[in-house]
Amino acid sequence: MRSPALRRTRLAALLALTLVPAALVPPAEAAPTTIALGRASFESVNYPGRFVRHQDWLGRIDPVTSSSSAQLKQDASFTVVPGLASPSCYSFQAVNGQFLRHRDYRVRLETNDGSAAFRGDATFCAETGSVSGSVSFTSYNFPQRRLRHRDSALWIDTYQDTALFRADSSFQLRSPWAPKTNTNPVIPGLFADPHITYLDGRYYLYPTTDGYASWSSPSYTAWSSTDRVTWTSHGVVLDLGPDVSWADNSAWAPAVVAKNGKYYMYFSGGAASGDTAKHLGVAVADSPAGPFRDALGKPLVRAGTYSGQAIDPMVFTDKDGQSYLYWGNGTAWVVPLNADMTSFDPAKVKNITPSGFREASFVFERQGTYYFMWSENDTRDENYQVAYATSTSPLGPWTKRGVVLSKRLDLGIKGTGHHSVVQAPGTDTWYVAYHRFAVPAGNGTNREVAIDRMTFRTDGTIVPIEPTL
Repeated sequence: MRSPALRRTRLAALLALTLVPAALVPPAEAAPTTIALGRASFESVNYPGRFVRHQDWLGRIDPVTSSSSAQLKQDASFTVVPGLASPSCYSFQAVNGQFLRHRDYRVRLETNDGSAAFRGDATFCAETGSVSGSVSFTSYNFPQRRLRHRDSALWIDTYQDTALFRADSSFQLRSPWAPKTNTNPVIPGLFADPHITYLDGRYYLYPTTDGYASWSSPSYTAWSSTDRVTWTSHGVVLDLGPDVSWADNSAWAPAVVAKNGKYYMYFSGGAASGDTAKHLGVAVADSPAGPFRDALGKPLVRAGTYSGQAIDPMVFTDKDGQSYLYWGNGTAWVVPLNADMTSFDPAKVKNITPSGFREASFVFERQGTYYFMWSENDTRDENYQVAYATSTSPLGPWTKRGVVLSKRLDLGIKGTGHHSVVQAPGTDTWYVAYHRFAVPAGNGTNREVAIDRMTFRTDGTIVPIEPTL
């Protein structure tokens, strides 16, 4: 569910659309379309060889060729990401990490401030273009206006039912002039708190949707892959508000586990009343790709029941089939789950808080050793990092071993934390998924998801993980 302010903006725009003259309404044959996520360049339909680019922060179309400078090729390359205001639309992120947005109808490049206004201004919905294979983009919050070039400058202009306007507002997606060369981020866009797992022969990622002020995103998406490199988006799999009666914002840090022939998503959400408290809930689905539905109609762990915030759930299932729920911010809690996976005995809740613990519990077992991992410091701090402890039991007691994942300033990598771990089936090969400040222009609410190898010494301790670009 969108924020009230953004919903009002969208409604006003839709009402405005009903009031414009018929000649200004897009033709009936214009239809929504989809485009591929990832790096691309956009070529003008009626000026072949001219591409959308930014110059001095302003959007325009200019000639780009194989002999153009490296800087011009970068300026004409964008990453197509799920729309900041709506995952069914699109946003365009430049190589420098900023986004194309319109302000006073002029298209320019700016840093995402997380506000509803910015997200709406930086989101464009795709429609079929004027020639075969081309695409047009309507403004998310002014749907009667389209992205078009006028005197080489990019604007969002009110639709005109003319051949010239349709051509000026149509683009061909081309291979990027500056292709992505780094492994990370593994999924395009602003995401954080990734939970990675292996289900039904595929790897699945369930991240928090980032880029919202105060981390107020209302929905979760799912992504899957066979090789941890190429990821398929399954779209929104749980949308607070429509899908959850007791929460409509702050969809934070999910975790998904398979049990009883079902898939359970544990998640945090803000109360629909506007209360800032976060509650922990559980949703269930018949497929790891969702859709998930609220299993209880109420929180599984209500805010204030235990010290610290009721956030960052994680479920570990031991070899004997017993599943354990971990959660907490400031205090780390664990409890055995009942067989139904949606309840537990409050008398069995245990405090296992280690020194330095902030949030993001994660537990796994390897060769008889249990590993309890967590994040330290604040997610807005470049020193956000991952530490761990070991035990002979999923309940502890735990022996702290130290920090294993932290920033790497020589590569501009900051804020490495809120991780999860997955084992490649049938091997002793392990991977860690985590978020970091988006490189190069990210911060604590503009984060991206990375995956790197995790290895072990002969004594079972974890070798410090090197974050990579």
